[in-house]
Amino acid sequence: MERYDLVYRLYDEYDTKALREYQEFVDVFPAIDSRVALEHWQEANEELEERKDEIRSSFAAGETFAEIASRATRDQAFTALDLDAKYGRAVNVLVLDVDETLRSAGGTDNEIPRDTLHVLTEFHEAGVPIVICTGQTLENVKGFAIQGLGSEIVHSGELSIVYEAGTGVFTPGHGAETKQLLYEELDDEIRDVFDEVRARVLPEAPDSLRRGCHLQGNEFNVTMKPNYETGSSDAREIIDEALVYLIELLADAVSDAVEYDANGETVVDWTRAFYAAQDPEIRAVLEGSGAYPDLDADGVPDALADVLERIDVAYYEADAAEIGSLELNKVVGVERALEVLGVDVPFALVMGDSKSDRRVMQWVDENDAGIAAAPEHASRDTLEHVLETDELVFDRGKSVDVLQTVYALNRLARLE
Repeated sequence: MERYDLVYRLYDEYDTKALREYQEFVDVFPAIDSRVALEHWQEANEELEERKDEIRSSFAAGETFAEIASRATRDQAFTALDLDAKYGRAVNVLVLDVDETLRSAGGTDNEIPRDTLHVLTEFHEAGVPIVICTGQTLENVKGFAIQGLGSEIVHSGELSIVYEAGTGVFTPGHGAETKQLLYEELDDEIRDVFDEVRARVLPEAPDSLRRGCHLQGNEFNVTMKPNYETGSSDAREIIDEALVYLIELLADAVSDAVEYDANGETVVDWTRAFYAAQDPEIRAVLEGSGAYPDLDADGVPDALADVLERIDVAYYEADAAEIGSLELNKVVGVERALEVLGVDVPFALVMGDSKSDRRVMQWVDENDAGIAAAPEHASRDTLEHVLETDELVFDRGKSVDVLQTVYALNRLARLE
């Protein structure tokens, strides 16, 4: 209990709120070419150091407690203590989703907040690799990563991008391993299915989908995105329609690739039944669209099921409808990224909001390889997983809260 007593003392005897305000000002003060502004920054920095010196001189591990007090709230510090007591390990890699996790259309104007970016640079400088794990295309991710974190970090050899939910991994600075196209490792049967769906998805789409959706520029996955604001009622309606359409296309493509007896039902109906049984959200969309076949998924012909079990149909309400490979998910991409980064025994912080992120969370939990955090608006299953493990739930647009908690955890884990 000694550490708990020390943290109680730290937050009871010192004005840690003012200390954090000075630290945040010094950290994120914008680069302004003004003598007056620079003098103001210097005064704040001197006051910050004086306050830290008081703590440094009052604790045996003064530097550790000064840094914790300047960056973590009381609640965050005690959460870090609990995590240290439970795991006794520091986080040695960050695995981070982007959209609605690091940034939020509703909470951060779709930009990663400056305080979040600064904490990420602190982790980088402490030697903690960063894995950006997203469903976005590589070019999109590279652009905002360089803009937000800077080219030096992106090309440091300590950052990897798992893109399109695991179809590819990009780790600059690693020679022949820099870009790995994991989808090229799939067999011809699956690649032919995706090629057919991609070739037909827009040309054969009904007028409403051609007007209301666009195809995300993926290298492999087939992702339909709304031409309306994400989360709006129009976006929800068009993505529901897109999901039904994609399942029909997939059924046709699989039918062309596989020979089997449909047992008296149509291929489309068996395909709908299969994915409805996989995901209650998909079932709800099919039911709402009058496309639910009310068939027992156990009756799906074996030859058809063997193929469908390798293909993922994902539904993100009012955001996207997607077909991907279950052999290429975020877990596979993260594992490959960790190999390239040389993280042999990971203990990761996994942050995300979607079902694909939950798979990574479950993977680290099952392998005693990390902890998970999610925003309060995450998908139901993702939120349930986080609440059942360490309850690291944060407000919309406030991913920095969890990062600060883990920063404190890593400081505490260094103490003997």
